[in-house]
Amino acid sequence: MLQAPAPPRLVEGGLPTEALIAHLIVGKYADHLPLYRQHQIMQRAGVEIDRACLAAPAGAFSPKIDPLDRFFCLRQTGYKGVGRAAFVLRPVTERLLFHLKRSGKLFCDETTAPVLDPGRGKTKKGYLWAIARDDRPWNGPEPPGVVYVYAPSRKGDVALRALAGFQGVLQVDGYAGYNALTDQRRKDEAPLELAFCWTHWRRDFFDLTKGGHAPIAVEMLKRIAALYEIEADIRGRSADERRAVRQEKSAPLVAALFAWVEERLTRLPNSGDLPEALRYGLKRRAGLSRFLDDGRLEMDTNTVERAMRPIALNRKNALFAGSDEGGKAWGVLASLIETCKLNGIEPNAYLTDVLTKIVEGWPAARLDDLMPWAYV
Repeated sequence: MLQAPAPPRLVEGGLPTEALIAHLIVGKYADHLPLYRQHQIMQRAGVEIDRACLAAPAGAFSPKIDPLDRFFCLRQTGYKGVGRAAFVLRPVTERLLFHLKRSGKLFCDETTAPVLDPGRGKTKKGYLWAIARDDRPWNGPEPPGVVYVYAPSRKGDVALRALAGFQGVLQVDGYAGYNALTDQRRKDEAPLELAFCWTHWRRDFFDLTKGGHAPIAVEMLKRIAALYEIEADIRGRSADERRAVRQEKSAPLVAALFAWVEERLTRLPNSGDLPEALRYGLKRRAGLSRFLDDGRLEMDTNTVERAMRPIALNRKNALFAGSDEGGKAWGVLASLIETCKLNGIEPNAYLTDVLTKIVEGWPAARLDDLMPWAYV
């Protein structure tokens, strides 16, 4: 009696297909459903799989778990379920970051990613650094994408390592850690130019108006709003057209705004929320003005701010990652899912297809064909 060989699976010797694993990943990182909630959903559908099976490593099974359930467990020595998928998908995400860093401009931001700290009885702070590209506002040729790089710290050295090889303009907020990218700490690479965010500066004045009478803050909001009106009119035009309009209309407004700020500071005390807010922008004048000379740039970092929302939702629902390795897995899987969403690709179908191709022996030399924007 002969038996046909079983097809290759991500979970070697297990019953779960790549489609089921992709479903769990999308549920967790796209729909922000922690595994315990997915377990409850399966129960309502009559699928009785112990919650531990969804993520438990090999050898961690309770003796109460039915032996049949063990076949469904996403097990692999040393890896949890979604961690195993993240492990095989990591080269795809690394290649995605390689493509992003070939661009002439990128966005970058960072946010907290709480991680369990065994032995202390609480979590520690990890960080997910988002590196994003979106050239659609000026009809650029490259597809949008975002990669989340996990690190246990917020130091500028993390940005140095993550952006190694990138040459161009980086759009960021005013965090001082990005200064590491502008000097000799880049070693053999040329320093990056930083373009700063008008939205972050505007937020200071918006907050000041909540406290009551604040005529200077109100005036700043009006002047910044005039710049955004120009941006709304040129959105979707070519980079050259955007630059020409900005030079004609926005540049005089920006010059007048900073002259007005300098004049007002001479009348205000050295300390206080308002003078600090004014000096914040004055110190970053070069970075705030950079968009005037480059039609590819935006006035703000709203692109990468939007990319942070899914991370915040996952953080709220799942509370924390189980370890630093879990933080890295979070970054890998969220990168592919969010890049799929940016390109109008259905992430469940994409991950099912990519995981199937990888377990069937997809060659590493053809990783470019696995990029979300290449998926058909």
